[in-house]
Amino acid sequence: MDPQTIIVRMPNWIGDLVMATPILSDLRRRYPKASITAMCRTPLCELLKEDASIDELFCFTKPQNDFLRRQLKRNIIDKIAGGKFDLGILLTNSFSSAWWFSRGKVKRRIGFAADMRSFLLTDKVQMGGSEHEVITYKRLLEPLGIPISETKPRLYVSQKEVNESKELLYQRGYKKGKKLIGINPGAAYGSAKCWPPERFRALALRLLLEKDTYVVFFGDTATDSMIKEICRGLPEYAINLAGVTSLRELACIIKDCDLLITNDSGPMHIGAAFGVPLIALFGSTDDQLTGPYGYPDAVVNKRAGCSPCFKRTCPIDFRCMKQISVEEVAEKALQLIK
Repeated sequence: MDPQTIIVRMPNWIGDLVMATPILSDLRRRYPKASITAMCRTPLCELLKEDASIDELFCFTKPQNDFLRRQLKRNIIDKIAGGKFDLGILLTNSFSSAWWFSRGKVKRRIGFAADMRSFLLTDKVQMGGSEHEVITYKRLLEPLGIPISETKPRLYVSQKEVNESKELLYQRGYKKGKKLIGINPGAAYGSAKCWPPERFRALALRLLLEKDTYVVFFGDTATDSMIKEICRGLPEYAINLAGVTSLRELACIIKDCDLLITNDSGPMHIGAAFGVPLIALFGSTDDQLTGPYGYPDAVVNKRAGCSPCFKRTCPIDFRCMKQISVEEVAEKALQLIK
């Protein structure tokens, strides 16, 4: 019989979460009458609000304190057990997530055979090879007879949210109807994924020469000081929103951009999910695996001999990113916004 209750453990990083959203759409299409719960850490679960494919959001926060972590595990297992789930899909590779599903008595548990957890799964799926992460996630549905679909990552926001988020721009001088270029100079994994800050600054100066154009910088508290330095002395048409927006507000403003220029990062995948014109700068990572899905022409990657190395920091001369010039990115940007 088709499952009546489904729980999906979503990934723990913004970009991975966005790349996993086709799973929710494909499950809803296959099981239109089932109740689907998306289990996700806060604040990432904010990104799944307004998603009609799910019936419930199961949000949780991982505490630092050992005692609280033990309590959290008990609470999570109790909540999973209370849902009486027929089917569980594990998009994370951790032992703990499979343990929670097993202890919570999820009847059928599908996940990747990783982290010595195979004995906790009813259906074990081998990790993909050199394929895009979106496809790798979709392989988890094959034991259900759901073939790999053409479904693309997507996010949902309301027009009310978009209008309210624009107030952050208006408060900082943005004029309605002007071109808006988003720039995301950071990346969560490490500096090896990031184009040099001085080049983002030089790029912004070039783009701000264009008439009726504003540049808005995105970032979190970890990149706040770097982005402040980038913005120091820039014209008034440069807006710094680093550390200011919630995830929902960030998504809304990215959706409203005429162009997004970004490293390999969560905001890059948010932009792709909304179909925003993109320039995605790659060096230490592989765009064939984690590039903006469905937008190969958006990628700038010089394919240096040492790339992709997947290191957090470059141990040599950072040639993969330094080979990308300001002039090249500016020319591509101007073509896209014109």
